Amino acid sequence: MPPQDPEQASWFASEVQPHETALRAYLRAQFSSLTDPDDVVQETYARLLRARERGPIESPRGLLFATARNAARDLLRRRAVAQTFPITETDELHVFDDAPDVSETVSRRQETDLLGAAIAELPPRCREILVLRKFENLSHREIAQRLGIAEHTVEAQLTKALHRCEDFFARHGLPPK
Repeated sequence: MPPQDPEQASWFASEVQPHETALRAYLRAQFSSLTDPDDVVQETYARLLRARERGPIESPRGLLFATARNAARDLLRRRAVAQTFPITETDELHVFDDAPDVSETVSRRQETDLLGAAIAELPPRCREILVLRKFENLSHREIAQRLGIAEHTVEAQLTKALHRCEDFFARHGLPPK
């Protein structure tokens, strides 16, 4: 939905909307687990309009794509956190505010980078199963059918992946969650 303020709507129509097709293509290419980027696009637009309310934007296209990348990462991270297994449950919950401060943003980015590095170090089968479960939200049965393996193998590989990620975090001085 375009902004109600005529000046803001004009800016949006001339500086942001022309890039929507490229933005959607970018999101599909960079975040293959996003089956439908509509939510990310809408969140990106909302964040961009809030940023413009705080002051002029020097490079709307650049900010559009950077904001979309961050919104997609936030969505994927929320999906991964929402689909947890008892093996990783803790008493402590980490809740993120909708308007993080600079230190929280930097911390999130570092955590995301570390999670990416931990996943990248996994053996290929473990990584594939973890991604299918945590980022594509497939059930154990769906993963087993897709990969042509037993559900027990999916469970074993997922447990192995989670343990290896925990070990990775421990090697990098992060407390277990």
